[in-house]
This record gives sequence, C-alpha cells and structure tokens, in this order.
Amino acid sequence: MNILCCLEHVELALDIIVDEFETPPVIHNVDNSLETCEYCQNKAIYVVSNADSDTRCG
Repeated sequence: MNILCCLEHVELALDIIVDEFETPPVIHNVDNSLETCEYCQNKAIYVVSNADSDTRCG
C-alpha cells in the first residue's frame, strides 16, 4: 500500500499504515512534483508505504 501525502497529512498516513499492517511504515520523497495528496489537493511530497524499497545498503 502506498499513500501519497502532503506535509499536513503525513502523520495521518503513518497512522493508517501502522494500524492496517502493524509494521513500521516507510517514508520516501515523491519523485514526481505533479502528484497530489490523497487527503486534500495540496502537492504530495511524501509516499508512505508498508513495504521497503528494493534498494538496500551494504
């Protein structure tokens, strides 16, 4: 699950991921500046998800 959100709604998105999946959420910056927040019409700056990216350190 991925939730696009603005700064105002990032806490809500984090809570939803934790409540639904009972795992720590992962947060990334949005690559595309044309995306909008899923809770309002503001520009989305974060993607909050329940799965980590494919990129691994080490």
